[in-house]
Amino acid sequence: MKKKDEKMEETEQGRLDVALFRYGVVADLLQRDVSSKQRGEFMRQKIARDWEMPGREDPVRLAETTIRGWMRAYKAGNLEALKPRVRSDLGRSRVIPTALADLLCEMKEEDRGRSVELCMRIAKESGQVPADLVLRPSSVWRLFSARGLMVPRPEDAAAEDRRRFAYAEAGQLWMSDVMHGPSIPDAKGHKHKTYLVALLDDATRLVPYCAFRFSEGVEALLAVFRESILRRGLPARLFVDNGSAFRSLRLVEVCARLGITLIRAAPYSPASKGKIERWFRTCRAAWLSQVLVPKIADLGELNRQLWAWVETVYHRTPHSGLAGMTPLDKWLATSQGVRFPDDTIDLDDVFRARAIRQVYKDRTVSLAGRAYEVDASLVGERVELRYDPDRLDRVWVHHQGKLVGEARPVDAYANCFVHRERPSRALGVVESEPKPRVAYAELVRNRAKKEP
Repeated sequence: MKKKDEKMEETEQGRLDVALFRYGVVADLLQRDVSSKQRGEFMRQKIARDWEMPGREDPVRLAETTIRGWMRAYKAGNLEALKPRVRSDLGRSRVIPTALADLLCEMKEEDRGRSVELCMRIAKESGQVPADLVLRPSSVWRLFSARGLMVPRPEDAAAEDRRRFAYAEAGQLWMSDVMHGPSIPDAKGHKHKTYLVALLDDATRLVPYCAFRFSEGVEALLAVFRESILRRGLPARLFVDNGSAFRSLRLVEVCARLGITLIRAAPYSPASKGKIERWFRTCRAAWLSQVLVPKIADLGELNRQLWAWVETVYHRTPHSGLAGMTPLDKWLATSQGVRFPDDTIDLDDVFRARAIRQVYKDRTVSLAGRAYEVDASLVGERVELRYDPDRLDRVWVHHQGKLVGEARPVDAYANCFVHRERPSRALGVVESEPKPRVAYAELVRNRAKKEP
C-alpha cells in the first residue's frame, strides 16, 4: 500500500512539474508589454534551442505549434490547463544511487574541466557502478547541473558582458532578497535573529512591502510577497537569486498561478541584484543604525518602525537613479498599467501551503504534529490539505481537485460522548452504543468550572 501511495503522489507531482515547465516556456510570451516583434524573436529562440523536459532523458526541440498551444491553454485555464492528463512515463525514470552520485560529484568538483563522459568512465573503471545500472550521460549531466557543477568557479570565469538595465513602467519587474537583521525577543522573551525580506520595483525603486521575520525560508518570503501584491498589484516579472527559499517549488507554483514570470539570477552574479542590495545598504545606514535595538519589545514594533521610515522618508526622498524624482512620484506617474488579481482568483488559496495525506480509519489526518478530523466519507482516501502555516486552526480539505470542507482539530474528550453506530458481530444488524447518563453539555460546564 505504501509503494502504491508513493507512486500516486509522484504522479501528481510529476504533472505539476510538467505544467510549471510549460509555463516557464511561454511566460515571457504572455506578457502584455512585449511587442509583436519581440514576441516573434522570443519564439524563434525557443524553437531553435534544446529543452530538458521533466520525465525525459534526452533534450528535445519544441515546435512553434506546441508552444502556441500551451499559450492558448494557459489563457483558457491557467496553470491547471497546462497539466498533462496522463503521465505515460511513470516508473521509467532511472535514479543514480546516492553513493555513486556523490562519487561522480566529487570527481567533477576536483576538476571542473572533466567532461560528463570522462567522469562516467572513471567511475566505471573504479567498479562503483552496479552492473545492472544503465548510466546515461543525460542523467549525470542533470545531476551535475542540479548541484551547480556545470558552471565555472568565480575565479575561473571570464569577464562577462554586463549592462545596466532599467524598466520603464511600474510593475514590469520586482526584485526580492533577504538581509540579516538584529536579534529581537520573541513572544516568550527569547532573543532570535531576524531577517529582512523585501521586494523592490525596478522602474520606480518603490518598496511594495518589506518586513522582518524570524526565518528566511519560503513561508516568510511568501507572506511578504502576498502583502506586496495586496498593496501594489501583480508584477509582470519577479527577479530573485538562487537561495533555497527562492528555489522552492511553492514560489514557482504561486508565480505560475498568478501569471508572473519568475527569473533567477545566474550563479555567482551578485551584481545583477545591485539595486536591491543598494536599498539594503540605504536601509541599514539611514534607518537601522539609528534604531535603539535593545528597547525594541517585539517583532511587531520593529516592523512598525521600519514601515514608518519607508513610507514617510524613503518613498518621499528624491532618488539619484530617478533623475531627482521620489520613488512614490515615479510610481504614481508610471503605474497605470499595474494589474491586480481579478475576482476569479482566490489569493488566500493561492498562497496556502499544500500537503497530501491519507485519511486514517478513525477519520483523522496528521499535519504539523497535530491530528485533524475530516468527513467520514473520506476514510481511506488521499486528500490534499491546504493551510496557512502561521494559522493551523483552519485547514481546508480538497479531494479530486474539489473543496470538500474543513478539517477540525481533534477533541478526544468530546468524541467520548459522540453517538456512533456500529455493526453487530453476531446478528449483522446495527446497534447503538449506550448513551451516557449525563448530558454532554452538562459535562462541559462541569469541566469548565473545575478549570482555573
